[in-house]
Amino acid sequence: MTTDADEPPLTIDELAARAGVTVRTVRFYSSRGLLPPPVIGPRRVGHYGPEHLARLALIEEMQQQGMTLAAIERHLRQLPPDLTPHDLAVQRAVVASWAPETVETLTRAELEQRAGRALSDEDVERLAALNVVTADGDAFRVDSGLLRLGVQLLDVPLSQETVLAARTALIGHARAAAHELSALLRGAVAERDTEDVKSLSAHMHPLVVQALLTVFQRSLRQELREWIGAGRPEEPRGAGPRGSSG
Repeated sequence: MTTDADEPPLTIDELAARAGVTVRTVRFYSSRGLLPPPVIGPRRVGHYGPEHLARLALIEEMQQQGMTLAAIERHLRQLPPDLTPHDLAVQRAVVASWAPETVETLTRAELEQRAGRALSDEDVERLAALNVVTADGDAFRVDSGLLRLGVQLLDVPLSQETVLAARTALIGHARAAAHELSALLRGAVAERDTEDVKSLSAHMHPLVVQALLTVFQRSLRQELREWIGAGRPEEPRGAGPRGSSG
């Protein structure tokens, strides 16, 4: 399996092409401190890696959600400096979750433009199975908040049945958690007036979402670690590199 460390370094032109932005944009973000400096290689050529690509994707996601450059800078300054590309991808998922529930009616060409790629009939059928798009005559009703996630799932090497089963499991557990948390909050504010309840709800909503995402991320990471570890054959105790004297 290819890891981030195995990926060859990118020039600034290659980085911009992979991220879908211009070289000028990359240089602008770098000048504002939004991107770490590249590693300078032979001939004074800057080399960029997966962390630059992941950070660019995060910045672009925040812009898609309507955040100003100043707000993006504040958000990035609050992040730990040693985040891995995987951690940055999780941050991007958190930002994407801020997308409001909006349904738009788009033509096939507009749908592909929003998706950022050509979509086969099979792709559209998979998006429909995920409730991301719904055929409406010659057009499509599209859940804009889920479109990007749905398009990314098209490239996941899992069967549609597995993806749908995972979606069902996630929705079921998320609704159960939301119901239980709502019951707790309702009990805690039962004696307060309507304005206090609204204020507390607005304050608690982002905190609860962040807490759920953080706990789930860590739980999933632990499950994957145990799963991968269980699948590896155990090395005999005392075994060293082949040919060593021990």
